[in-house]
Parts: sequence; structure tokens; C-alpha cells
Amino acid sequence: MEKLTSVEQFNKLVENETVVFMFSADWCPDCRVIEPILPRIEADFPSFSFYYVDRDEFIDLCQEHMVMGIPSFLAFSNGKEVDRFVSKDRKTEEEIIEFLTRAEANSY
Repeated sequence: MEKLTSVEQFNKLVENETVVFMFSADWCPDCRVIEPILPRIEADFPSFSFYYVDRDEFIDLCQEHMVMGIPSFLAFSNGKEVDRFVSKDRKTEEEIIEFLTRAEANSY
């Protein structure tokens, strides 16, 4: 998973790619729990590019997109948000896969 480096990069990715952003932070224990499963999940969904968004570095972006809890996921395709999995709760592997399956179906 690549790390987002700027708001400009975020906007360019939204407009030009089918992309999933994972909003997270180094200090987030729920985020660390899912970290080991993410590479396998990413491999199972090659239609998406995946980007890590550090919540502390991009707090304005979080507010703009109503991301109030982490970890949270936003999926975009063709310049539009196609699905979101945003909550303050710990995410399970099954929930993440369900979200990505739904987002993938919505991106076509």
C-alpha cells in the first residue's frame, strides 16, 4: 500500500484511478490489528490501487470526507465515491472484503 503524500495527489488519484484510501494512524491499535491481512486483501482486489492516508497528516481531508473514525476506507472510481466503510469500530477481515466486493461492483 502506497502512502499518500499530498492533497493534490489525492485529487489526481480520485479523478484518474479506481482507488481505495485507508485512513489510519501509527498510534491506532485497531489499525495495527488489520495491518497483517492487508497485503493479501490488496492482492485479491487488483482492480483497485490502495493508498494509506495518515489521519494526522491529512486532518482537513478527513474532515472534508467525513472520516471521523479510523481505520476507515473510501473507494473512488471515475471521479466519484463509489462506497465507504467509515466508523470508529475495529474492522474484521470479512467486513473489509465485503466492503471491497461492494465497492468493486459499484465501480463499473
